[in-house]
Amino acid sequence: MSPLYRNDRPATHAPSWYAASRPDQPLRPALEGDARADTVVLGAGYTGLWAALTLARAGRRVIVLDAHRAGFGASGRNGGQVHTGFNKPQSWLEARLGEASARAMWDLAEGGKAQLRDFIAAHAPEADFRPGIGHGAYGDGDLEAARREAEHLARHYGHETEVLGEEAFRAIVRSPLYRGGTIDRTGGHIHPLAYAQALAREAEAAGAVIHEETEVTRIERGPQVRFVTRRGSVTADHGIVAGNGYLPDILPPVNARVSPINSFIAATEAMPDSWQEVLAEDIAVADSRFVVNYYRFTSDRHFLFGGRESYSLRFPKDIATALIDRMTTLFPQLSGVEVTHVWGGSLAITPTRLPYLARPAPNLLSASGFSGQGVALAGMAGRVMAEAVIGQQDGAALLERLPVPAFPGGRRLRAPLLTLAMSWASLRDRLGI
Repeated sequence: MSPLYRNDRPATHAPSWYAASRPDQPLRPALEGDARADTVVLGAGYTGLWAALTLARAGRRVIVLDAHRAGFGASGRNGGQVHTGFNKPQSWLEARLGEASARAMWDLAEGGKAQLRDFIAAHAPEADFRPGIGHGAYGDGDLEAARREAEHLARHYGHETEVLGEEAFRAIVRSPLYRGGTIDRTGGHIHPLAYAQALAREAEAAGAVIHEETEVTRIERGPQVRFVTRRGSVTADHGIVAGNGYLPDILPPVNARVSPINSFIAATEAMPDSWQEVLAEDIAVADSRFVVNYYRFTSDRHFLFGGRESYSLRFPKDIATALIDRMTTLFPQLSGVEVTHVWGGSLAITPTRLPYLARPAPNLLSASGFSGQGVALAGMAGRVMAEAVIGQQDGAALLERLPVPAFPGGRRLRAPLLTLAMSWASLRDRLGI
Protein backbone atom coordinates (compact mmCIF):
# COMPACT_ATOMS: atom_id res chain seq x y z
CA MET A 1 0.00 0.00 0.00
CA SER A 2 1.17 3.55 -0.72
CA PRO A 3 2.83 5.30 2.25
CA LEU A 4 0.32 8.07 1.67
CA TYR A 5 -2.57 5.99 3.00
CA ARG A 6 -0.96 3.19 5.03
CA ASN A 7 -1.64 4.72 8.45
CA ASP A 8 -3.80 7.77 7.76
CA ARG A 9 -7.25 8.79 6.63
CA PRO A 10 -7.31 10.82 3.40
CA ALA A 11 -7.00 14.59 3.86
CA THR A 12 -7.29 14.25 7.65
CA HIS A 13 -4.58 15.41 10.02
CA ALA A 14 -3.20 12.92 12.51
CA PRO A 15 -5.07 12.85 15.85
CA SER A 16 -2.38 14.96 17.48
CA TRP A 17 -2.41 17.59 20.17
CA TYR A 18 -1.24 19.95 17.42
CA ALA A 19 -4.34 19.40 15.28
CA ALA A 20 -6.62 19.61 18.32
CA SER A 21 -5.06 22.94 19.31
CA ARG A 22 -5.54 24.58 15.90
CA PRO A 23 -8.74 25.88 14.27
CA ASP A 24 -10.04 23.86 11.33
CA GLN A 25 -8.68 24.99 7.96
CA PRO A 26 -10.86 24.94 4.82
CA LEU A 27 -9.92 22.14 2.42
CA ARG A 28 -8.30 23.54 -0.70
CA PRO A 29 -9.75 22.28 -3.98
CA ALA A 30 -8.17 19.33 -5.74
CA LEU A 31 -6.62 19.75 -9.17
CA GLU A 32 -9.11 19.11 -11.97
CA GLY A 33 -7.87 18.95 -15.53
CA ASP A 34 -4.55 20.07 -16.98
CA ALA A 35 -2.64 23.14 -15.83
CA ARG A 36 0.54 25.01 -16.70
CA ALA A 37 3.08 26.59 -14.35
CA ASP A 38 6.65 27.80 -14.27
CA THR A 39 7.37 25.34 -11.45
CA VAL A 40 5.32 22.45 -10.07
CA VAL A 41 5.98 21.25 -6.50
CA LEU A 42 5.04 17.84 -5.07
CA GLY A 43 4.39 18.08 -1.32
CA ALA A 44 3.02 20.83 0.92
CA GLY A 45 5.30 20.37 3.91
CA TYR A 46 8.15 22.64 4.97
CA THR A 47 10.31 21.79 1.95
CA GLY A 48 7.65 22.24 -0.70
CA LEU A 49 6.07 25.29 0.91
CA TRP A 50 9.38 27.11 1.33
CA ALA A 51 10.18 26.35 -2.31
CA ALA A 52 6.76 27.66 -3.36
CA LEU A 53 7.01 30.76 -1.18
CA THR A 54 10.49 31.62 -2.45
CA LEU A 55 9.49 31.17 -6.09
CA ALA A 56 6.19 33.03 -5.76
CA ARG A 57 7.94 35.97 -4.11
CA ALA A 58 10.27 36.02 -7.14
CA GLY A 59 7.27 36.31 -9.47
CA ARG A 60 7.18 32.70 -10.70
CA ARG A 61 3.93 30.82 -11.34
CA VAL A 62 3.91 27.96 -8.85
CA ILE A 63 1.47 25.08 -8.37
CA VAL A 64 1.80 22.85 -5.30
CA LEU A 65 0.22 19.39 -5.27
CA ASP A 66 -0.40 17.43 -2.07
CA ALA A 67 -2.22 14.12 -1.69
CA HIS A 68 -3.64 15.20 1.67
CA ARG A 69 -3.41 18.63 3.36
CA ALA A 70 -0.76 21.30 3.78
CA GLY A 71 1.27 20.22 6.80
CA PHE A 72 -0.27 16.75 6.80
CA GLY A 73 2.93 14.70 6.99
CA ALA A 74 5.94 15.03 9.26
CA SER A 75 5.81 18.82 8.97
CA GLY A 76 2.55 18.96 10.92
CA ARG A 77 3.08 16.22 13.49
CA ASN A 78 6.77 16.21 14.49
CA GLY A 79 8.37 16.99 17.84
CA GLY A 80 8.73 20.69 16.99
CA GLN A 81 12.46 20.73 17.80
CA VAL A 82 14.76 23.21 16.06
CA HIS A 83 18.30 21.79 16.03
CA THR A 84 21.66 23.28 15.13
CA GLY A 85 23.61 21.89 12.19
CA PHE A 86 23.11 18.48 10.60
CA ASN A 87 22.61 15.02 12.07
CA LYS A 88 26.38 14.53 12.14
CA PRO A 89 28.98 16.44 14.17
CA GLN A 90 30.55 19.38 12.40
CA SER A 91 33.96 17.77 12.90
CA TRP A 92 32.66 14.67 11.04
CA LEU A 93 31.67 16.85 8.08
CA GLU A 94 35.06 18.57 8.08
CA ALA A 95 36.85 15.22 7.91
CA ARG A 96 34.86 14.14 4.85
CA LEU A 97 34.21 17.38 2.97
CA GLY A 98 37.12 19.59 3.95
CA GLU A 99 37.02 22.63 6.18
CA ALA A 100 35.81 25.09 3.54
CA SER A 101 32.82 23.01 2.43
CA ALA A 102 31.97 22.09 6.02
CA ARG A 103 32.00 25.77 6.93
CA ALA A 104 29.65 26.50 4.04
CA MET A 105 27.37 23.67 5.25
CA TRP A 106 27.36 25.21 8.73
CA ASP A 107 26.37 28.57 7.27
CA LEU A 108 23.53 26.94 5.31
CA ALA A 109 22.19 25.23 8.42
CA GLU A 110 22.50 28.39 10.51
CA GLY A 111 20.68 30.23 7.72
CA GLY A 112 17.89 27.66 7.98
CA LYS A 113 17.43 28.42 11.68
CA ALA A 114 17.43 32.17 11.03
CA GLN A 115 14.98 31.71 8.15
CA LEU A 116 12.58 29.89 10.48
CA ARG A 117 12.90 32.39 13.35
CA ASP A 118 12.49 35.39 11.07
CA PHE A 119 9.43 33.93 9.34
CA ILE A 120 7.72 33.09 12.62
CA ALA A 121 8.45 36.54 14.04
CA ALA A 122 7.04 38.26 10.94
CA HIS A 123 4.19 35.97 9.86
CA ALA A 124 3.42 33.23 12.39
CA PRO A 125 3.47 34.23 16.05
CA GLU A 126 1.06 31.34 16.62
CA ALA A 127 3.95 28.97 15.83
CA ASP A 128 5.45 30.20 19.11
CA PHE A 129 9.22 29.86 18.69
CA ARG A 130 10.92 29.50 22.08
CA PRO A 131 14.71 29.26 22.40
CA GLY A 132 16.74 26.46 23.94
CA ILE A 133 17.35 22.81 23.14
CA GLY A 134 19.13 20.29 25.33
CA HIS A 135 20.78 16.97 24.61
CA GLY A 136 20.98 14.32 27.32
CA ALA A 137 23.95 11.93 27.57
CA TYR A 138 23.43 8.45 29.01
CA GLY A 139 27.08 7.58 29.42
CA ASP A 140 30.41 9.22 30.17
CA GLY A 141 31.53 8.51 26.61
CA ASP A 142 28.51 10.31 25.16
CA LEU A 143 29.15 13.29 27.42
CA GLU A 144 32.84 13.46 26.56
CA ALA A 145 32.06 13.34 22.83
CA ALA A 146 29.58 16.19 23.31
CA ARG A 147 32.19 18.17 25.24
CA ARG A 148 34.78 17.75 22.48
CA GLU A 149 32.31 18.85 19.82
CA ALA A 150 31.23 21.86 21.87
CA GLU A 151 34.85 22.92 22.27
CA HIS A 152 35.41 22.49 18.53
CA LEU A 153 32.35 24.62 17.68
CA ALA A 154 33.38 27.34 20.12
CA ARG A 155 36.97 27.43 18.83
CA HIS A 156 36.31 27.30 15.10
CA TYR A 157 32.75 28.61 14.64
CA GLY A 158 32.17 30.94 17.57
CA HIS A 159 29.18 28.84 18.61
CA GLU A 160 28.64 28.48 22.34
CA THR A 161 27.14 25.30 23.79
CA GLU A 162 26.69 24.79 27.53
CA VAL A 163 28.18 21.47 28.69
CA LEU A 164 26.78 20.35 32.04
CA GLY A 165 27.76 17.52 34.32
CA GLU A 166 25.29 15.15 35.89
CA GLU A 167 24.18 17.34 38.80
CA ALA A 168 23.87 20.56 36.79
CA PHE A 169 22.02 18.89 33.92
CA ARG A 170 19.68 17.07 36.29
CA ALA A 171 18.80 20.40 37.90
CA ILE A 172 17.24 21.36 34.54
CA VAL A 173 16.23 18.00 33.00
CA ARG A 174 14.92 16.11 36.00
CA SER A 175 15.50 12.54 34.93
CA PRO A 176 17.64 10.17 37.00
CA LEU A 177 19.06 8.46 33.90
CA TYR A 178 21.36 11.08 32.33
CA ARG A 179 25.05 11.47 33.19
CA GLY A 180 25.03 15.07 31.94
CA GLY A 181 24.26 16.91 28.74
CA THR A 182 24.41 20.08 26.68
CA ILE A 183 22.16 23.07 26.07
CA ASP A 184 22.18 25.10 22.86
CA ARG A 185 20.41 28.42 23.32
CA THR A 186 20.29 29.12 19.56
CA GLY A 187 18.02 26.14 18.87
CA GLY A 188 14.51 25.88 20.23
CA HIS A 189 11.02 24.56 19.68
CA ILE A 190 7.83 25.51 17.87
CA HIS A 191 4.24 24.47 17.14
CA PRO A 192 5.03 22.63 13.89
CA LEU A 193 1.53 22.49 12.38
CA ALA A 194 0.94 26.19 12.98
CA TYR A 195 4.24 26.89 11.22
CA ALA A 196 3.30 24.74 8.20
CA GLN A 197 -0.14 26.32 7.93
CA ALA A 198 1.37 29.80 8.06
CA LEU A 199 3.83 28.89 5.30
CA ALA A 200 0.93 27.73 3.12
CA ARG A 201 -0.98 30.94 3.84
CA GLU A 202 1.98 33.15 2.97
CA ALA A 203 2.83 31.16 -0.16
CA GLU A 204 -0.73 31.67 -1.40
CA ALA A 205 -0.60 35.36 -0.52
CA ALA A 206 2.53 35.61 -2.69
CA GLY A 207 0.68 34.00 -5.62
CA ALA A 208 1.29 30.24 -5.32
CA VAL A 209 -1.62 27.86 -5.93
CA ILE A 210 -2.00 24.85 -3.60
CA HIS A 211 -4.15 21.85 -4.51
CA GLU A 212 -4.94 19.42 -1.69
CA GLU A 213 -6.30 15.87 -2.09
CA THR A 214 -4.21 15.68 -5.26
CA GLU A 215 -1.93 12.65 -5.41
CA VAL A 216 0.86 12.66 -8.00
CA THR A 217 0.95 9.21 -9.59
CA ARG A 218 3.64 9.72 -12.24
CA ILE A 219 6.38 12.16 -13.16
CA GLU A 220 7.20 12.52 -16.85
CA ARG A 221 10.60 13.99 -17.66
CA GLY A 222 11.70 15.91 -20.72
CA PRO A 223 12.33 19.51 -21.82
CA GLN A 224 9.36 20.17 -19.56
CA VAL A 225 8.22 18.08 -16.60
CA ARG A 226 4.69 16.79 -16.24
CA PHE A 227 3.27 15.74 -12.87
CA VAL A 228 0.32 13.45 -13.52
CA THR A 229 -2.48 13.10 -10.97
CA ARG A 230 -5.63 11.00 -10.87
CA ARG A 231 -7.75 13.80 -12.30
CA GLY A 232 -5.35 15.97 -14.23
CA SER A 233 -1.75 17.08 -14.66
CA VAL A 234 0.58 20.04 -14.33
CA THR A 235 3.19 20.78 -16.98
CA ALA A 236 6.03 23.10 -16.00
CA ASP A 237 9.50 24.21 -16.91
CA HIS A 238 10.80 22.94 -13.57
CA GLY A 239 9.69 20.43 -10.96
CA ILE A 240 10.48 20.09 -7.26
CA VAL A 241 9.78 16.87 -5.35
CA ALA A 242 9.33 17.25 -1.59
CA GLY A 243 7.53 14.10 -0.45
CA ASN A 244 10.08 12.99 2.20
CA GLY A 245 8.76 9.97 4.18
CA TYR A 246 5.48 9.98 2.27
CA LEU A 247 6.93 9.85 -1.24
CA PRO A 248 5.47 6.95 -3.25
CA ASP A 249 7.83 4.84 -5.32
CA ILE A 250 7.77 7.17 -8.32
CA LEU A 251 11.33 8.54 -8.30
CA PRO A 252 13.77 5.58 -8.07
CA PRO A 253 17.00 7.61 -7.53
CA VAL A 254 15.40 9.16 -4.44
CA ASN A 255 13.62 6.06 -3.16
CA ALA A 256 16.91 4.12 -3.24
CA ARG A 257 18.56 6.53 -0.77
CA VAL A 258 15.65 7.74 1.36
CA SER A 259 13.58 5.42 3.52
CA PRO A 260 10.56 6.09 5.75
CA ILE A 261 10.52 5.10 9.42
CA ASN A 262 7.85 5.71 12.01
CA SER A 263 8.00 7.72 15.21
CA PHE A 264 5.36 8.34 17.86
CA ILE A 265 4.42 11.12 20.28
CA ALA A 266 2.23 11.31 23.38
CA ALA A 267 0.76 14.46 24.91
CA THR A 268 -0.22 14.64 28.56
CA GLU A 269 -2.87 16.71 30.23
CA ALA A 270 -1.80 20.27 31.01
CA MET A 271 0.55 20.52 34.00
CA PRO A 272 0.61 24.28 34.76
CA ASP A 273 1.54 23.86 38.43
CA SER A 274 3.95 20.92 38.22
CA TRP A 275 5.71 21.12 34.86
CA GLN A 276 8.99 22.28 36.40
CA GLU A 277 9.20 18.97 38.25
CA VAL A 278 10.08 17.57 34.80
CA LEU A 279 11.93 20.44 33.08
CA ALA A 280 13.07 23.37 35.17
CA GLU A 281 13.43 25.48 32.01
CA ASP A 282 11.18 25.83 28.97
CA ILE A 283 13.51 24.03 26.56
CA ALA A 284 13.21 21.09 24.21
CA VAL A 285 15.37 18.03 24.83
CA ALA A 286 16.58 15.04 22.82
CA ASP A 287 19.09 12.43 23.92
CA SER A 288 21.89 10.11 22.91
CA ARG A 289 19.88 6.91 22.39
CA PHE A 290 19.91 5.54 18.84
CA VAL A 291 16.12 5.43 19.13
CA VAL A 292 15.97 9.01 20.34
CA ASN A 293 13.73 10.24 23.12
CA TYR A 294 12.61 13.80 22.43
CA TYR A 295 10.33 15.96 24.53
CA ARG A 296 9.24 19.43 25.58
CA PHE A 297 6.34 21.38 27.05
CA THR A 298 3.83 23.38 25.04
CA SER A 299 3.10 26.97 25.97
CA ASP A 300 0.10 25.82 28.03
CA ARG A 301 2.20 23.07 29.68
CA HIS A 302 1.14 19.87 28.01
CA PHE A 303 4.16 17.55 28.00
CA LEU A 304 4.95 16.16 24.54
CA PHE A 305 7.10 13.02 24.57
CA GLY A 306 8.31 11.29 21.41
CA GLY A 307 10.27 8.17 20.69
CA ARG A 308 9.92 4.36 20.71
CA GLU A 309 10.67 2.21 17.69
CA SER A 310 8.52 0.72 14.96
CA TYR A 311 10.14 -0.70 11.86
CA SER A 312 7.09 -2.22 10.24
CA LEU A 313 5.45 -0.12 7.57
CA ARG A 314 2.17 -0.06 9.46
CA PHE A 315 1.82 1.50 12.90
CA PRO A 316 1.44 -0.93 15.79
CA LYS A 317 -2.13 -1.47 16.96
CA ASP A 318 -1.12 -0.21 20.39
CA ILE A 319 1.04 2.88 20.14
CA ALA A 320 0.46 4.14 23.65
CA THR A 321 1.66 1.40 26.02
CA ALA A 322 5.32 1.19 24.98
CA LEU A 323 5.56 4.95 24.47
CA ILE A 324 4.16 5.81 27.89
CA ASP A 325 6.38 3.18 29.51
CA ARG A 326 9.37 4.80 27.84
CA MET A 327 8.26 8.23 29.11
CA THR A 328 7.72 7.15 32.71
CA THR A 329 10.98 5.20 32.81
CA LEU A 330 12.80 8.41 31.93
CA PHE A 331 10.60 10.54 34.19
CA PRO A 332 9.09 8.46 37.01
CA GLN A 333 7.36 11.60 38.32
CA LEU A 334 5.00 11.40 35.31
CA SER A 335 3.51 8.09 36.43
CA GLY A 336 -0.21 8.59 36.79
CA VAL A 337 -0.33 11.77 34.68
CA GLU A 338 -3.11 11.45 32.10
CA VAL A 339 -2.12 11.07 28.45
CA THR A 340 -4.70 12.78 26.24
CA HIS A 341 -3.31 12.31 22.71
CA VAL A 342 -1.10 9.69 21.04
CA TRP A 343 -0.15 9.79 17.37
CA GLY A 344 2.44 8.60 14.90
CA GLY A 345 3.97 9.66 11.64
CA SER A 346 6.61 8.83 9.08
CA LEU A 347 9.87 10.68 8.73
CA ALA A 348 12.61 9.90 6.22
CA ILE A 349 16.17 8.83 6.91
CA THR A 350 19.21 8.17 4.75
CA PRO A 351 22.10 5.74 5.44
CA THR A 352 24.28 8.61 6.73
CA ARG A 353 21.37 10.53 8.35
CA LEU A 354 22.17 13.48 6.09
CA PRO A 355 19.70 15.12 3.68
CA TYR A 356 19.69 13.94 0.10
CA LEU A 357 19.39 16.62 -2.58
CA ALA A 358 19.12 15.05 -6.04
CA ARG A 359 18.72 16.16 -9.66
CA PRO A 360 16.94 13.26 -11.38
CA ALA A 361 16.77 15.47 -14.48
CA PRO A 362 18.24 18.87 -15.39
CA ASN A 363 14.90 20.54 -14.61
CA LEU A 364 13.86 18.31 -11.69
CA LEU A 365 15.06 18.65 -8.10
CA SER A 366 14.31 16.68 -4.95
CA ALA A 367 15.28 17.06 -1.29
CA SER A 368 14.41 14.69 1.54
CA GLY A 369 15.85 12.44 4.25
CA PHE A 370 16.21 15.04 7.01
CA SER A 371 16.48 12.26 9.59
CA GLY A 372 14.77 13.96 12.51
CA GLN A 373 16.23 17.44 12.00
CA GLY A 374 13.87 18.71 9.34
CA VAL A 375 12.17 21.56 11.21
CA ALA A 376 14.99 23.89 10.18
CA LEU A 377 16.76 21.89 7.45
CA ALA A 378 13.70 21.04 5.35
CA GLY A 379 12.72 24.67 4.91
CA MET A 380 16.30 25.60 4.09
CA ALA A 381 16.41 22.84 1.45
CA GLY A 382 13.17 24.08 -0.10
CA ARG A 383 14.53 27.58 -0.34
CA VAL A 384 17.85 26.55 -1.93
CA MET A 385 16.04 24.40 -4.51
CA ALA A 386 13.88 27.38 -5.42
CA GLU A 387 17.01 29.52 -5.70
CA ALA A 388 18.51 26.90 -8.02
CA VAL A 389 15.43 27.11 -10.24
CA ILE A 390 15.88 30.88 -10.36
CA GLY A 391 19.56 30.44 -11.26
CA GLN A 392 21.36 30.70 -7.90
CA GLN A 393 22.98 27.27 -7.73
CA ASP A 394 25.42 27.57 -4.82
CA GLY A 395 23.21 26.24 -2.03
CA ALA A 396 21.84 23.29 -3.97
CA ALA A 397 25.26 22.38 -5.35
CA LEU A 398 26.65 22.39 -1.81
CA LEU A 399 23.92 20.10 -0.43
CA GLU A 400 24.54 17.70 -3.33
CA ARG A 401 28.01 17.13 -1.87
CA LEU A 402 26.68 15.50 1.30
CA PRO A 403 27.61 11.79 1.28
CA VAL A 404 24.38 9.82 0.87
CA PRO A 405 24.82 6.31 -0.57
CA ALA A 406 21.97 4.01 -1.53
CA PHE A 407 20.62 1.66 1.10
CA PRO A 408 21.99 -1.88 0.68
CA GLY A 409 19.79 -4.63 -0.67
CA GLY A 410 18.17 -2.88 -3.60
CA ARG A 411 14.45 -2.45 -3.96
CA ARG A 412 13.45 -5.88 -2.61
CA LEU A 413 15.83 -6.26 0.36
CA ARG A 414 16.23 -2.65 1.50
CA ALA A 415 13.33 -2.69 3.97
CA PRO A 416 14.15 -5.99 5.74
CA LEU A 417 17.86 -5.12 5.99
CA LEU A 418 17.03 -1.70 7.41
CA THR A 419 14.65 -3.28 9.91
CA LEU A 420 17.37 -5.73 10.99
CA ALA A 421 19.98 -2.99 11.43
CA MET A 422 17.70 -0.68 13.38
CA SER A 423 16.42 -3.50 15.58
CA TRP A 424 20.04 -4.32 16.48
CA ALA A 425 20.72 -0.66 17.30
CA SER A 426 17.56 -0.56 19.43
CA LEU A 427 18.73 -3.65 21.31
CA ARG A 428 22.06 -1.96 22.00
CA ASP A 429 20.10 0.96 23.51
CA ARG A 430 18.26 -1.38 25.85
CA LEU A 431 21.44 -3.23 26.82
CA GLY A 432 23.36 -0.01 27.31
CA ILE A 433 26.20 -0.97 24.97
